Parts: sequence; C-alpha cells; structure tokens
Amino acid sequence: MTTYLLSVGSPDLIGSAARGAVISAFLVFIGLCLLWIFTLATHDDAPERLYVAGRSLPPVFNGVAMAGEQITVVILVSLPGSIALFGYDGVSIAVDSALALGVFLLLASRIRATRRYTLGELFSLRAEGPGTRIAGAAVTLCIAVPLLMVQLRAGGITAALLIGMPTEKAQVVCTVLMGCLITCFAGVADLRGTSFVQVAKVPVALATLTAVILLALRLFDWSPASLLSAAVDKSMAPGDYLSPGLWARIADLGPLGTLSDHIVVVLGTAMMPHLLLRVSAGRDASSARRSLSVAVGLTGLFYLLLITTGLAAAAVVGSGQIGAVDAKGQGAPILLASEVLPHHSTGRVVLITLVACVAFLAVLTAVASVTFAAAVSVTRDLIGRKGRTRIGIGEPAVLRLSVVTLCAVSLVLTTAVHRYPIEFLFAFSLSVAASCVFPALVYSLFWTGFDRRGLLWLVYGGLSLCVLLTLASPAVSGAEDALLPEQDFALFPLHAPGLVSVPGAFLLGWLGSARPWERTTHPRHTASAPTPDRGAPGARIGSDKTS
Repeated sequence: MTTYLLSVGSPDLIGSAARGAVISAFLVFIGLCLLWIFTLATHDDAPERLYVAGRSLPPVFNGVAMAGEQITVVILVSLPGSIALFGYDGVSIAVDSALALGVFLLLASRIRATRRYTLGELFSLRAEGPGTRIAGAAVTLCIAVPLLMVQLRAGGITAALLIGMPTEKAQVVCTVLMGCLITCFAGVADLRGTSFVQVAKVPVALATLTAVILLALRLFDWSPASLLSAAVDKSMAPGDYLSPGLWARIADLGPLGTLSDHIVVVLGTAMMPHLLLRVSAGRDASSARRSLSVAVGLTGLFYLLLITTGLAAAAVVGSGQIGAVDAKGQGAPILLASEVLPHHSTGRVVLITLVACVAFLAVLTAVASVTFAAAVSVTRDLIGRKGRTRIGIGEPAVLRLSVVTLCAVSLVLTTAVHRYPIEFLFAFSLSVAASCVFPALVYSLFWTGFDRRGLLWLVYGGLSLCVLLTLASPAVSGAEDALLPEQDFALFPLHAPGLVSVPGAFLLGWLGSARPWERTTHPRHTASAPTPDRGAPGARIGSDKTS
C-alpha cells in the first residue's frame, strides 16, 4: 500500500460551477466537527480516566470505535486504487488488513488482563526497569511519527484534489491547514472523546461507500457479474487481472515478496499502539473480547465495501484512466464518485462532498488516535508515572504538551518532504510493529524465561533490522517510485523487511534470554510469572480481579 498522491496536473473533478458549493459545505462540516469535538473536551485530571476512559467503555461502543481505528484516509485512498489497478494483488492486501484484528483477538484478553496500556508497561511484564520503558517509548515513536506524516500528507492531498485545486501549492496549504485543525482536536481530546468521533465516523463511512457502490451497480443494471466483467475488460491486463502477480512490486521475487508483505500487513496492523490503548479501555477481559468481535465484523464489512469500490472504479472509470491520473491509483475513489452521476447534477456535488467529509473524518481520527497513544507512552514511560513527573508538572499537562509537540513535529516534517514520495514510511511503521511489538508481546505473555536482556536485544535488534533493510530496499533507491530514484544502492530485494526482521527479532529475543552459550552448570533464575507493575495494581496475566 502507498499514500503518495502527486496529483499535479490532474483533471478538475468538480468543475468551477460546483466548486464553491463543495468548498462551502466542506467548511461547514469541518466547523460543526470542531464545535462537537470541543464539547467532548475533558477537564478530568485523573490519568486513568484520561488515558483509557476509566476502563468503562461498553463493549459494543468500544468495538465500533475500534473498527473506526481501521478507517483511515490511507486505507480509503490506497486500497481501492490498488484493487482497480492490480486486481487480485490489491484484494489480497485488503484481506490481510481485515485479518489483522483476528490476530489481535488472540492476544486481546491477555493484554487487557495485565491492566497495562503502553508498550513500555507491557514490555515490563517480565523485564522491569527504566530501560524497558524507554525501549517501549522508542518503538512507539518510531511507529507513530511516520504514520502521522503519511496520514497528514494523504489528507492534505486528498482534500486539495476533492476541492478541485490539485496544484502542489494547494496540496501543501491543505496539509498545513488540516494539520493545524487536527492539532487543536488532539490537544483537547481524551480517549472517550476520540471514541465518540470514531463511532460517528463508522456509519458515515460505510453509508458513503455503500451509496457509491449502489450508484455504480445501477450503471450495470444491478448486476455484480456485469460489473466484475467490465472491471476485467477495462483493466490494463484483462488476462491477468484476477490472477496473482500483476503488481510488479509483489511479483519481483514471487512467493517470497508476497509472504513478506503478508507478514508485515497482518502482524503490523494488529500491533499498533493505539489499538493496545483501545483494548485497555474495556471493563474487563471478556469485554475486550466482545469489543474485538464487534470490531472484526464491522472491519470485515468495511474491507468488503473497499474491495467492491475498487472493482467498481475499474469498471466505471477504467484502470487506464485511473493510472493516468496517478500511477498508484489513489484517485480511484474520487474518480468513481465523480463518474457515477451526471456531471451537472446536484447529486454529484452532494456525493463528492460526502467523500470529502469522510476523508476529513478519517484523517482527523487517525492522526488524533496515533498522536494520543504516542503521547501517553511519552508521558507514562519517559517522563513520569502515577500523576508525578520529573519536570514538576502533572501528567495531564505533560500529555497535552506531548500531543501538540508530536503533531507540530510531524507537520513540519511532512511539509519539508512534500516533494518526495514517502509511501515507504507506512510500510516501515507496519514493519516496526510486526518486528518489535508482536515478538515482544508473545514472549512476554507466554514464555517465563524471557528477561530484560532478551527484550532489549529483540526490540533494538528488530528495530535496527527494519531500518537497515528498509534503507537497502527498492523503496528507497533503485526503482522509479523510490525515494531516490536516481540512485541505486538497493542491496535487499524486498520492499518490506518482514520476512527477515520478524524471525530475526524472535531469534534475538531467544538468544538474549536463553543465552545458550553459557554453561548449563550455572542455571539462571527465570521468573515464573510477570512482575506486577506498581503503576497497575494487581496486574497479572490470566487474571483480572481488580477490573
């Protein structure tokens, strides 16, 4: 998946006659959203109510909010385009993303039972000490900052395209304006406030996608078979559209490249820090499981609609035209929305406005959730615990300052690199989550011999592998869509390092903890159970008596 949408020179999808109405409606929607958001602002200084809503969110409500975490502007613009251009290969990525919550479901109840909600606290289950908390915060920031850059970039560019101003200058201005609005939201919200916005976003997004799909089906006499047949016929490779291997990025090394992408997407999407924070807001372990069940169902429906949207875009617009607007296909949903109704109809303006509103909600909630989770990690793991901080101010103030700082830094970085393709940052974030978070949690939750050395070897070793392999991959050099296409120092042939970094991290964690080179005549002491966290009374895997 990629989020680079350099739409300079793209066609004006709205037209000058309708642009004023679309922009006005979009601005009114933004204003109403901000007013509602500020009514959700909390003045509660209790850290647990601020971070995890006092662990009181109802299972269904929290499950819908969890599904909303999956509806990001990156997914909305990337997946339909990938499916429209590359058929089967794009569908496989959508299926991987849908399976991610199923993987998380296997660990959710155990994570909730620990009563810990940052990576630093979870890493300390069997390895107490400031070093493990610093490692957790470092991994969280390495995941969050690239994600924030990608979301802000995609949101700004999509907004510029939707309002009919696809120039590079307009894209940068839209990115900055949206970033400032989102910073205001993230600076006042807590987990409960973001949950309400996430819950509101889910039906709006699903209803908009459904409306676009139904309007596309109407053009084919309500026949899904005719729509699929048209998608194949209008693709750039009709004979291979429904077969694997059309996407050259995946087909470069055949099964190895495909397997590496599957590992990164499934495990990385499942191990995002904001999901860990979300599952901790449940009342108990059983509530967490019920919330995940609701989220899995809604997320499955969302990805089914995205797959259908991609096929409808190929059938109505055609892969050739989609690829001409953008080589990666991120304009597919917008092009589809602009083609399913007559160009001079009021309904077309309304539909494009709805798409713009959904895109704004998606980037708003995605950036706010990622920023909030990263700020909680900075506050809890780096600066202070239990309402005390090392800098003389309370945790809520530190949290707000961290949120604003993270948003500001991410926005500056995003605008500084606006001329460069940064799509690889999304895959990098997923790779770090898959390589550092998943192995560490599996070992911490299931292996009594896992210790501090093993955790640090795993985390920093996995992070180093992700950085080095990404820098040496075709995502950075040696390819037309690379960060530095003019240069070629790609020594690692895969775009995603998961095939090497995930097993490597597991191996490093085992070597650091087991230390097989040591003499067996000097047995080491191993913990029989995770050490309870003083900041989380009663934390013990397999029990939730204090919930």
